Amino acid sequence: MTVGDPRPSFVDTNVFVYAVSDDDLERRNVARDLVDGLTESEVLQTSTQVLQELYVVLTRKVRRKFTAREALAYLDRIARSPIIGIDYGVVRQAAELSARHTFSMWDALVIVAAARSGAERLYSEDLQHGRKILGVEIVDPFRKF
Repeated sequence: MTVGDPRPSFVDTNVFVYAVSDDDLERRNVARDLVDGLTESEVLQTSTQVLQELYVVLTRKVRRKFTAREALAYLDRIARSPIIGIDYGVVRQAAELSARHTFSMWDALVIVAAARSGAERLYSEDLQHGRKILGVEIVDPFRKF
């Protein structure tokens, strides 16, 4: 991703976590640059599921836990970009995708939300880099690590 890249891009939880946590400094720099670049280009998109997961990870699972106020401030910043809600249609399509492929339900929800958002790319380290699903290309921004 280069700054100014006009392609709508969906970001998964792990990328947002790395962008602000101290758990992996190399990944933090990559994630920060990516999130900042997508935000500046106004092409960042995500979902309510990702925001929910992000809050839990930041307040319970990273080495330096965020306070509720700190986590919410970060979510507020992300929520300035388009957020896809997870409704029953998304759940049903994700269940079908999960049944047809080897995706967990949670990963399938992210993929379906990314597709419904109109994103051309889905940035995540949890899925197969380079694979195209529902018209969305999976990109692992950390694959060199």
